[in-house]
Amino acid sequence: MSATVSLNCISHTFKGHSEPVLSQIEGLIHAGERVAIVGRSGCGKTTLLQMMAGLLLPSDGTVRINSYQVIKPDARWNLMFQKSCLYPWLNVAENVRLGSIFAGQTEGLDERVEEYLQMVGLGDKRDAPVQSLSGGQQQRVALARSLCLKPELVLLDEPFSALDTFTRASLQDEVAELIGHHGLTMVLITHDIDEAVAMADRVLVMAESPGRFVGDEAVPMAYPRQRRSSEFATVRHRIMQRFEQASGMEPSAGGVTAATRALETTNTAASNQAV
Repeated sequence: MSATVSLNCISHTFKGHSEPVLSQIEGLIHAGERVAIVGRSGCGKTTLLQMMAGLLLPSDGTVRINSYQVIKPDARWNLMFQKSCLYPWLNVAENVRLGSIFAGQTEGLDERVEEYLQMVGLGDKRDAPVQSLSGGQQQRVALARSLCLKPELVLLDEPFSALDTFTRASLQDEVAELIGHHGLTMVLITHDIDEAVAMADRVLVMAESPGRFVGDEAVPMAYPRQRRSSEFATVRHRIMQRFEQASGMEPSAGGVTAATRALETTNTAASNQAV
């Protein structure tokens, strides 16, 4: 089962601050949809993701998942952090088991652990210490732990930002396809437009001060996404234009700012390395 996420007029001001970090956020994420939220650092996207996870309550408005108001964490909506957050004194299989044990989902757990370790390519590492794994392998363990909980919604907080270009591109493809294969709903937050285009069916663009949605772009491409294709470049450019508008940048006479040219050159170089 997958989740429908409804964001209903969400605004938020942190205690001790006079200005809101989020203002009048409205949105609907359909069951089985993969959505990326892109925006500058500090625009409030992590705050919004924490609200979807039940880790933070908004000052105003509500988050609803399958019509239930989110007021606390739940195994049905699972958050993957930037770091893998593994327990170093446990081996790979024990780390994968742990979330399900905490959630009381112990029936058939051994079979699920084996299934998801095989699915993420770590079937031969089940007894290995997690400290012996590479960064990419540790994130695969974290993914297997999340899937083992049988979630309806997977929330991704820039989980690949610390990885090298090649590993990052590989995991972007693998995670997007695994989530699609299981029919789960995904919400990814990132400031990397290439990552958003590679993984999402739809990209929401956030402005800052206060955080709000200013763009909604479909990504009508088959998986896995071909990063060197003209279709990929077209979607990326369209989202970049939205991103610039949200940041208050004025395009040059050619319709592209210097910031766009610099970012697109960097993103293209990284994408070419990853192919």
